[in-house]
Amino acid sequence: MAKKQTKKAEVAPEVKATNDMVEVVIEKPKPKNPKWEIKDRVYNLKGNKRPISRMIKSAGIYWFDEEKGYERELKYCQNQRTPFVDEMTGDQRLEHIIFRNGSLYVEKSKTTLQKLLSLYHPDKNKLYTEYEPAKEAASEIEILELEADAIVIARDLDIDMAEAIMRVEKGSGVSKMSSKELKRDLLVFARNNPALFLELAADDNVQLRNFGIKATELGIIKLSNDQRNFLWGSNDRKIMTVPFDEHPYTALAHWFKTDEGMEIYANIEKRLN
Repeated sequence: MAKKQTKKAEVAPEVKATNDMVEVVIEKPKPKNPKWEIKDRVYNLKGNKRPISRMIKSAGIYWFDEEKGYERELKYCQNQRTPFVDEMTGDQRLEHIIFRNGSLYVEKSKTTLQKLLSLYHPDKNKLYTEYEPAKEAASEIEILELEADAIVIARDLDIDMAEAIMRVEKGSGVSKMSSKELKRDLLVFARNNPALFLELAADDNVQLRNFGIKATELGIIKLSNDQRNFLWGSNDRKIMTVPFDEHPYTALAHWFKTDEGMEIYANIEKRLN
């Protein structure tokens, strides 16, 4: 009689629990340093001044190395391959760093000077900046898009809101302007100062301030001499008290949003119309 053969089932290896804890450490890949692009670079002094020559520090400067945990001395020596003094070997021939007419052109072969100016020098973005066409183009695009948005909104803005915004910019002089003059100045303002224009266009208090100023100019309401109270122009009856240290028309704009203020607003609106 043939023996019955039994096939052993394959069992996955079993991990036996022990009192000893096994810590599995997965080593994270170390972040790679950004690749240094070899190219000619231009550095410009900040501000509008362009002196014939301006020297910046090329020695006695320090950069805090977070990886090493201490400040490292920097020096520009033309005969060295590194700006770090602790990595230099042999003689150290110190070189000056001089901006001519506000700019410094550094060819791609002078990598040591470029790295010193672009990565480590403490005066970067304080005394000078590196000219980066891509970043400047992105910044210019952002400004142009902001201008375009502002001009489109200004073009479609109704005359009352246009007057409110321009009153912030020009004061009471807007009352004497024609609608064409107002529209023209609004578009110019939107083009020249788009950020402020968009901020004002989104602020409903601007229109309420203008409403209060117009009512005052027409004598419907008036502001007391001490600028502490708004009164009815017809009988000097007090409408509201201006909180301490707050601009009168800003306070009035906020007050128009209250229950009592909404009733007064509706009353004034009837008289304006």
